[in-house]
Amino acid sequence: MDEKLGNFIEDFATLTRLAQSGLDHADDGEQLLQALTGHLGVPAYELSVVAEEIPPHRLVDVDIIMEGLAGQDPDYRLVGIAGGDQRHHMSFSDMLQHSRTYPRFPLGRPDYTNLATGPEQQRQAVSLGLWLFTYGGSPVAVLQREARIERHRPTASLEVLATHPAVASGLLAEVRRDMEHRSVFKGQIIALTVNDYAPGISGVTFVRRPQLASSDVVLPEGLLDKVEGHSLGIARQADILAAHGQHLKRGLLLYGPPGTGKTHTVRYLLSQSEGTTAVLLSGGSLARVAEAAKIARALAPSIVVLEDCDLIAEDRSFGHGPKPLLFEVLDAMDGLDNDADVAFVLTTNRVDLLERALAQRPGRVDLAVEIPLPSRHERLGLLSLYSGGLPFSPAAIDAAAARTAGTTASFAKELIRRSVVAAALAGETPGDSHLGEAVDQLMADGEALTRSLLGSNGHQPVAQE
Repeated sequence: MDEKLGNFIEDFATLTRLAQSGLDHADDGEQLLQALTGHLGVPAYELSVVAEEIPPHRLVDVDIIMEGLAGQDPDYRLVGIAGGDQRHHMSFSDMLQHSRTYPRFPLGRPDYTNLATGPEQQRQAVSLGLWLFTYGGSPVAVLQREARIERHRPTASLEVLATHPAVASGLLAEVRRDMEHRSVFKGQIIALTVNDYAPGISGVTFVRRPQLASSDVVLPEGLLDKVEGHSLGIARQADILAAHGQHLKRGLLLYGPPGTGKTHTVRYLLSQSEGTTAVLLSGGSLARVAEAAKIARALAPSIVVLEDCDLIAEDRSFGHGPKPLLFEVLDAMDGLDNDADVAFVLTTNRVDLLERALAQRPGRVDLAVEIPLPSRHERLGLLSLYSGGLPFSPAAIDAAAARTAGTTASFAKELIRRSVVAAALAGETPGDSHLGEAVDQLMADGEALTRSLLGSNGHQPVAQE
C-alpha cells in the first residue's frame, strides 16, 4: 500500500472517531436506543416491532386509550424523539437500526397536536411520542404518531416493541376493542371530510346539535310524526323489537322540490336524538358511506344522513367499480347486521333519478316521504313562524300566504327578510306595507328566476289553490 494512502486512511479514521466523539458529547441526553434497552431489559434492536395503522380521525380516541393504558403503571414515561426531520421518514424499526451506528435520536419532549373532542372542546393529543410502561407484567414501548399526508403517511399508527410478541399483540387488540366502543364521537353529530390525495376519511368536524321544537317545523298534518316515528321511534322500542326478532336498521327517504324543508326536517330529527351519534355525508364524502356505516355501527344508536343523493344516482366518479355510487350507498345499508340500531336518512330533489336504483335494491329504504310545496295553510304557518316578534298584522300575513301559491318554505323565509330589509333602508319599523311590497316584488314576473332559485315555481303562480 502506498505510504501516503496509508497515512490518509489512518488520519481519516482518527477524524471519524473525533467526529463521533463530538456527536456523543453533543448529545449528552438520553438516547433512544439506550432508553429502550434499559426499559426492556434486552437490546431493543433485537426485537420485532408490531405496527397498527389507525384512521387519521381516530387518533384522538387512541390518544385517550393509550393514556389510560399507560397510566395503569404509576412509573410510566411519555417522551419525545428528537433527531430532526428524519424521524418523520423512518419507521420505529429503522430508528433502532440506525441508532446502532451512532446516536442520532436523543429523547426530548413529545410533539402534540390540537384535536377536537366536541363542538367547542379540544384535546392536546400526542402526534409523535413514545410511551414506556408495563403491560400485562411485561415492559413495552409504544411509538404513537399522527398521519402526515405530505410525508406519504396517510394513516396514524402505533408501533409496539415488547419482549414477548404476544404482549404486543394483546395490547393492540385491547386498543382495537376500546376503539369499537369508546369514542369522543359517540353521541355527537359529526361531518366527515375527505382528502383528494389520501384514501378514506381524512378528518371529522363536530357539528352543534340543533335546538328545534316540533312547532318550528311546518309540514302537512301528521307528516312530521310519521317521519319521527320511523327514524327515532323505532330506536325507542329497540328492546321490544329485538325480543320479537325484528331488525332495527331502517332507511328513510325524504323527497320533494328544493326549498320545501327536507334539510330542516333532518335538523329537527337531529335535535330530538340527544345521545344518538349522527354521521353527516354530502358531496364527495358520500363516497365514504361504507366507512360511515362502520362508524355508525360501532357507535350505535346512530343516524347516517346522506344529503342530495340524486347527485350521485348515476355517478361512478367516486366509486371503485362500474356500479353507480348510489348502489354502494344502498349496499352499505344492507351490509349492517339486523340488530344494528342505525337509521339511514336520505334526501333528494329528484326522486325520479333514485327510483330505479331503489327498485333494484329493494328493502334498503323502507319508508319514502314526500315533503311537498306548502299549501296555503302551511304558508300561513311558515310566515307566522319566520315573522315571530315582528309587528305584522294577522290580516297581512294571511294576505301574503294567499298570494304566494306555489312557493316554498325558503321563499317564505326570504319574504320576511326582504320586508325587514326594506323597512331598515327606509329607516322605518317593519310593518304591513313593507310585507305587501316584498310580496309584490318577489311575485312579479321579473322575479321568476329569484323564485326558481328559492325552489319555487319559476312562473307566476295561480292565486287560487
